[in-house]
Amino acid sequence: MSLTKKIDFALILKVTNANPNGDPLNGNRPRADFQGFGEMTDVCLKRKIRDRLQDEKQSIFVQANERKDDGMVSLKDRYDAFIKQLKENQQNADETDLLGGEIGKKNKKKSTQEDLKKDEIAKRACQKWLDVRSFGQVLAFSGKGEDGVSIAVRGPVTVHSAFSIEPINITSTQITKSVNGDGDSDVKKSSDTLGMKHRVDSGIYVAFGAMSPQLAERTGFSDADAETIKAVLTKLFEGDASSARPEGSMQVLKLIWWEHNCKAGQYSSAKVHGSLKVNADGSYELNNLDGLVPTEIDGF
Repeated sequence: MSLTKKIDFALILKVTNANPNGDPLNGNRPRADFQGFGEMTDVCLKRKIRDRLQDEKQSIFVQANERKDDGMVSLKDRYDAFIKQLKENQQNADETDLLGGEIGKKNKKKSTQEDLKKDEIAKRACQKWLDVRSFGQVLAFSGKGEDGVSIAVRGPVTVHSAFSIEPINITSTQITKSVNGDGDSDVKKSSDTLGMKHRVDSGIYVAFGAMSPQLAERTGFSDADAETIKAVLTKLFEGDASSARPEGSMQVLKLIWWEHNCKAGQYSSAKVHGSLKVNADGSYELNNLDGLVPTEIDGF
């Protein structure tokens, strides 16, 4: 059964001497808008959610290169292996299949056949990968004939970018390496021994998200899937340490979780998210919404 009720959520995050989300087009400086407010993109947050889901042994389609658990070198390879497995299962089960030529034998129009084929692939992809049935996915790969595909899956889980409560202060530090990165001289240091690191001294960020039962019906996203994501949101930065984000520098302070009593929701997501006011020190206030009681969960 798909998601039975609308869900809204908010994450309050704390950054201390870390680069939460570097901008590669700006020398990997922490992202900030023109007013100086720090930003972590929704893509960055969903990457971390996928990683934590993978830690929980969930099947993930968009795997980071350093975390691949199936040996596939690209999304195309993972998709091709998935299609190959589907066809093998089809042969073994001797089913009337929407992937092969059976529909053609029933004199269906080609366009209808292609649409059904895409629908079936999308359905199976949602069944297989939790991130696909959560966030959706564009399966667009070039190729001749059946190898080329363009399938869009719209997911029920949406996540906003996180923004800091106050403008952030970015500290930039010039660093040096003790050895040459290239060249063969052991006397003269090459130019690449110099570099820059950037960090946010401190900041409180807030991100909002929601889960739509209407879209969940299309992908099969369930109440159990919502609980799985809820569980990993509180430990978003566990196992995520790097030189730019040392252990302890990124923290989930609070997860605020609103479960409506129906699929349509008791209030709009904008009104629910607007009921939360976060202060610069990480404390917060929740305005009362009649009949909708939030759950306040501490970070891991």
